[in-house]
Amino acid sequence: MAMKVQIISRETIKPASPTPDHLRNFKICLLDELAPPSYVPILLFYSSADFDTNMNCNSLSDKLKKSLSETLVRFYPLCGKLKGNLFVECNDEGALFVEAKVNISASEIVKNPETEMLYQLFPFDPYKVRPNGDGEKAEAVVTGVQVNVFECGSVGIGLCVSHKVADGATMATFLSAWSATASGIDEMLAPNLDSAVLFPPKGIDIIKQSDMIRNEKVVTKRFEFDGKNLANLKAKIANGNPTRVEAVTALIWKSAMETARVNSGKEKLPASIATHLVNIRERTAPPLPRHSLGNLWRLSLAPYLDAKEEVKLNELVGLLRKAIQRIDGDYVSKLQGANGLAKAIEPLQELRQLALGGKGVEVYTFSSWARFPLYEIDFGWGKPERVCTITVPVRNCVILMGTRSGDGIEAWVTLTEKDMVTFECSQELLQFVSASA
Repeated sequence: MAMKVQIISRETIKPASPTPDHLRNFKICLLDELAPPSYVPILLFYSSADFDTNMNCNSLSDKLKKSLSETLVRFYPLCGKLKGNLFVECNDEGALFVEAKVNISASEIVKNPETEMLYQLFPFDPYKVRPNGDGEKAEAVVTGVQVNVFECGSVGIGLCVSHKVADGATMATFLSAWSATASGIDEMLAPNLDSAVLFPPKGIDIIKQSDMIRNEKVVTKRFEFDGKNLANLKAKIANGNPTRVEAVTALIWKSAMETARVNSGKEKLPASIATHLVNIRERTAPPLPRHSLGNLWRLSLAPYLDAKEEVKLNELVGLLRKAIQRIDGDYVSKLQGANGLAKAIEPLQELRQLALGGKGVEVYTFSSWARFPLYEIDFGWGKPERVCTITVPVRNCVILMGTRSGDGIEAWVTLTEKDMVTFECSQELLQFVSASA
């Protein structure tokens, strides 16, 4: 049966109390200015088995709306209106809240998530600037939620927050605060809003879509590595005692390079760069609170430029670790200095030079959400059965997420259609991908 999503209602949820006048203009920081003009999407599925039989759709929706309204008081930048690439006008515009019914069982998506289906479970396309087709007003929406009730009674909550004020860590913080409020937990989590003080804005124009985005068909697939297979993968690498994220990144990077070699008909692996988004909250002096709001990450670059026929996983792990270690306290202090903008765009300039300078260097972009407590998001009816996202529709993009068991990794990999056919047949990759994936 083809999936159909019926929109039941669409409204705006305003904060439970007005934002004080002196907080009406929320400046975004330098790192926010450099963030893409898109949204950060997250989708949480809750099994019907966890719901109280007395809870109907209306009471569930009312609970979410009320707790969202209360949470937005503390997260007031998330319910304002974006003003260009400068600040958020915190006028209590509110968050978009959509209710929908889906004519299939949630298990049909959870077991085999397809990007086309997942897109329909969000309040708007997170990678288009105009989420609602409402002109300039729609372009300024900061937060949108869609609550999807499936035929089986399960619920999927799709959340999008503007990348101009939030990264993945901010999303996790907001969801933790919202769910705690919904559950009646007294200890209220409030965000740290000092990013613009630490990284002063420079008045940069809106960053347009990257020149590296090509007009080509891509496909996204999920690859799951359970705890046992991850242990085997780490044992195979051995040298360096890799983390689970380092191990999976190295395996996917190597498999992707081998895919590019096969599809190009060449004997040697292509020159490439693996980038990773590095959370800098713990790398400042003193460390920032984990609940600091904003795009507090920087891009690490691990170059593999020597054309060889073979590369070992531990070699790639070493390159990845060395690149991430460069994002240290000294690097962050330079970001905060007078030349912070120049320091912030260094990796972007290097990428552009290598990828677009006729050198044929492939760029593989990784982002890890594996440490975010997304499987702890409990609105009062249990923890999520599955947490998903949708990657940027760009080739060679990978998002790593944790699993419900806590010891696995899910990789959401986006490649060209041709590359995906070869990639998913990689024998080394298949040694470690879980059979259930």
